Amino acid sequence: MRNQMKSFLRASVFILLAGTFGLILATHSSLAAAIPQDKGLELPIPSWLVLGPFEEAMPAFAGDSKYGFDTAALLEFNEFDPGSLRPKAGPAGWKDVPAGEAGYSLAAGGPQPKTAYLAAYVESYQFRKARLSVRSRQLYRVFFDGKQVAVQTRAASEGETTTDLKIETGVHLILIKTVYDPKSQTDWNVRATLEFPGARMEPEPRLSTASAEKVALKHILDGPQAAGISVSPDGTNVALSIRQTLPPSEDSESWIELYQVESGKIGLSARRTQTLRGASSVSEVVWAPKGKRFSYTTYGKNGGTIWIADAATGETLPLLRDYENLGFHAWTPDGNAIIFSVTEEGPKDSDLATRYRNLEDRQPGRRDRGHLYRLNLADGRRERLTAGEFSADFGGVSPDGKSLLFTRTLIDMADPSYFKTELYRLDLSSLKEDLLWKGSWFNGAQFSPDGKTLLILGGPSAFGDAGTNVAAGRIPNNYDVQAYLFDPANRKVKAITRDFAPSIDQAFWSGDGKIIRFLATDGSWRRLYEYNPADGAFNRLDAGLDYIQSLDIALRAPVAAFIGSSPDVMPRVMLWDLQKKDVQPLVKPGPEAQAEPALGKVETWAFKSKRGVKIDGFVVYPPDFDPARTYPLIVNYYGGTSPVERYFGGRYPHALYASHGYVVYVPEPSGSTGYGQEFSAAHVNDWGDIAAEEIIEGVTAFLAAHPFVDPKRIGCIGASYGGFMTMSLMTKTSMFAAAISHAGISDLSGYWGGGYWGYSYSAVATASSYPWNRKDIYVDRSPLYSADKIKTPLLLLHGASDTNVPPGQSIEMFTALKILGRETEFITFPGEDHRILTYDKRVLFNKTILAWFDRWLKGQPDWWNDLYPQ
Repeated sequence: MRNQMKSFLRASVFILLAGTFGLILATHSSLAAAIPQDKGLELPIPSWLVLGPFEEAMPAFAGDSKYGFDTAALLEFNEFDPGSLRPKAGPAGWKDVPAGEAGYSLAAGGPQPKTAYLAAYVESYQFRKARLSVRSRQLYRVFFDGKQVAVQTRAASEGETTTDLKIETGVHLILIKTVYDPKSQTDWNVRATLEFPGARMEPEPRLSTASAEKVALKHILDGPQAAGISVSPDGTNVALSIRQTLPPSEDSESWIELYQVESGKIGLSARRTQTLRGASSVSEVVWAPKGKRFSYTTYGKNGGTIWIADAATGETLPLLRDYENLGFHAWTPDGNAIIFSVTEEGPKDSDLATRYRNLEDRQPGRRDRGHLYRLNLADGRRERLTAGEFSADFGGVSPDGKSLLFTRTLIDMADPSYFKTELYRLDLSSLKEDLLWKGSWFNGAQFSPDGKTLLILGGPSAFGDAGTNVAAGRIPNNYDVQAYLFDPANRKVKAITRDFAPSIDQAFWSGDGKIIRFLATDGSWRRLYEYNPADGAFNRLDAGLDYIQSLDIALRAPVAAFIGSSPDVMPRVMLWDLQKKDVQPLVKPGPEAQAEPALGKVETWAFKSKRGVKIDGFVVYPPDFDPARTYPLIVNYYGGTSPVERYFGGRYPHALYASHGYVVYVPEPSGSTGYGQEFSAAHVNDWGDIAAEEIIEGVTAFLAAHPFVDPKRIGCIGASYGGFMTMSLMTKTSMFAAAISHAGISDLSGYWGGGYWGYSYSAVATASSYPWNRKDIYVDRSPLYSADKIKTPLLLLHGASDTNVPPGQSIEMFTALKILGRETEFITFPGEDHRILTYDKRVLFNKTILAWFDRWLKGQPDWWNDLYPQ
C-alpha cells in the first residue's frame, strides 16, 4: 500500500512548479449527472473515484490494553492532508466506478483491517444549501472541501450520518475515508446522497467524478506565494523568496529557494540547489558584488539577524544577531562591508495627552528616526554614518566605494507638495556630507556605473519645468514618475522620459553603463523597457505576461528573473535572457504537475470618449463563456491616479468574479498614469467629473458592442478613490443595479483633513485647491451632498481601523441613505486598515462582495442572507 500511496500523494497533493501557486484540479471527462429538478429530491451519488481497498498492517503493540491502536484509531489517522487532495482517475491509483442506487460495495473479509477512499465532485452555479447523507455499516469519515463533517467510529448494523452543507458557487470535493473492521460481521458498502431542498433553480448543481475546477479564493490566498526575486551580479544564481499563509491561524511561513542558472541550446534553465527555511519571517536575498555569497535577514521577537551564506558551499553564518529595530542592509561594491539601518524610537508625550507637532505627527512612528551604519566584515567593527533630527534613507554606494547617497525628508507646509527632500553625498572616509539637491516630488536616486552621473526618479515637477509635458496652464500629475540624469559636478539635469508615456516604477543600470532598463507602468500593463543613453531610444521587451510584479536584473550579465501574471494566467516565476529575448520558467513543470483551474479569455477593449480621448480597458470572460447566453456584468475601476492592473488575483480578483458567471469590464478613465502626462494631468482638480463621465460612456458603449450582457444586471465596484467613484457614479446615473464602495470617500473635505495622507494626496489631486477656495470641488463633487440622488442598492465596506480613508466616510453616507430610506448595507472589518489583509476577514470580504452581486444581479439572495441574516 505504501508504494501505491506515495504515487497517489505525488499526483494529488499541492505542489509548487513553474511559479504556479495554489490548489489546482486536473480536468478530464467522466460520467456526470445533472441533479433532477424535482423539489427536495434525494439523489444518490452516481459514481465514485475509488482508491483501494488496501490491507492495513497494524503497528507494533497495537494490542496494548491502555495505549493500543484499533480500527477507530486507524480511521482517525491522517495518511495525508485531506485539504490538499484533488483526486483524478489515472495512474495514481484512483478508479472511476459506478455506484448505483444501492451504493458502492467494497471487498470485505480477511483477517486484516482495510482502508479505502471514495471521492466525488459537486459543482454549484450558485449558493445552495444541501444535506449530505452517508450510510455504511463500517467505519468512515466524511470530508467536504478538506474539513471533516461527519464520522462513524464503530461498525454498526445500520449506520447513517446526515450533514447540512452550505455549497458556494464553484467546485467542491466530497471525500470519504472508510475502514473495514475484520471483527465485524457486516458487509462493506457505502451509499451517499445529496438533497437540495427548495425551489427549482437553473442551472442546477452537478455531481461528477471529474470537473474542470474554476478559480476560487484558495487559488488566490492559499499555498506558497512568490514574494520576491533576486539575481546575483554575474547572473548565475537566483534567489526566490516564498511566503505561505497557514490558515486557519494568522501565522505564515517564509523561506528562500536558491537556483543555479545555466545556459543551453534551448535558452536559460535553472536547478534548485538549496532551501533556507526555519524562520517565520525572512527578507529577500541581497547578493554580494563578487563570488557566490549573499545575505538575508530573519526577524524574531528579539530583533533582526543578518545572515551571510555561500551558495557554493552552503555555509551560513550570523553576521548581526538579534539586533533591535534592524532595518534594511546592502553590500558595498568591494564586498568588504555592509551598510545597514537601525530605527531609533522618538520622544513620547504624556500618557494623558498628546500634542501634535505637525500634520505627520498623527501617524504612529513618525517621530522615530532611521540612521545608517557600516559593518566592516574583516574585523566586525561597526561605525555610525548618520545622525540628526531627520531619518536618513539609503540611496546606494558609489562604484569606487568612496561615497554614499542618502536622502532626508523635511515637512515644509509652504511648499505645494508639503515636503522637501534633501539629497546628500556622504564621503565614507571623512563622513562629511555634501548637499547635491533639494526639492519636491523625489522618488529615488542611484549612481551610474562610472559614478559620474546620478539617475533620479521623480515627478514631472521635480526639476521645475524640465520634466513636464502638459499643455500651457495645466498642472502635471506628479505621481506620473519621470527619469532624469543629474550631474553632481555642475548640478545640471536632463529629463529622459519627458516624451515617454509609461510611468517609471524601477530603474536598472547595466554594468557597462550602455543601457538603462526601466520597469514601467504602461497603461494597465507593467513592462520592461531598454533605454539607450547614446541615442535616447526606448525599446520594449516582451515578457510574455501582462504584468511584471517583481523583477531583478543581474548587474554584469543580460539575465533577469521576474514574477509575473496576467488576468488569465496565474503567477509565474520566470528567467529572462535579455540578450536573446528568451523567457523560460524558473522551474519547468514535471510529470507530476497538475492542470490549473479553468480561466476565461481576456480581451483589450477601448473606446473614444466624447472629449476625443481613447479610453483603454480590458474584459475578463467566464471560463465557460457562451455568446448565445446572457450574462450579468461587473464594472471595476479606480478612476484615480493609477490604472487597474492586468494581473491575476489582487484585492478585486477579476478571474474569481468571472468564474462565478460574471463578465468583468475594467475601464481606465482619464487621470491615470501610464498613458502620458497629458492624460494623467486630467486627474488634477477633477475629483470624479471626467472619470465618471468616461465610465458611464464606456459602459454604454460596451453594452452596445456586447449584446450578451444584460443591461438590467450591471454592478460596479471600486476602492479608495474607486470607492469615491462608486458613490459619485450613483449620484449621476441609474444604469447600475448594484454598487459596492470599499473604503470610499463621501466628503472630500473630511478626507482631506481626516485621513493620514488626505492632505498630501490632495497636493496632487487638488493642487493649489482647498475647501475655502474651491467649494465647487470639495462640496459639489462630494457624493454626500448629493446622496438624495442615489437610488441604486449600495454596499459600503470599510476596515474599522482605516487610517487612510477613515471609516467615518462610509458612516456618513450610510447615515444619509438610511435617513433617505434607500437600499444600503454597511459592513466593517474590525482591526483592518485600508486593505483587508487578515486571512479569515479577507475570505469573508470576498464572499460578501460576491453575495451582494448575486443578490442584486442574479436574483439570488440566499448567500447574502446566510452571511448576514436578518
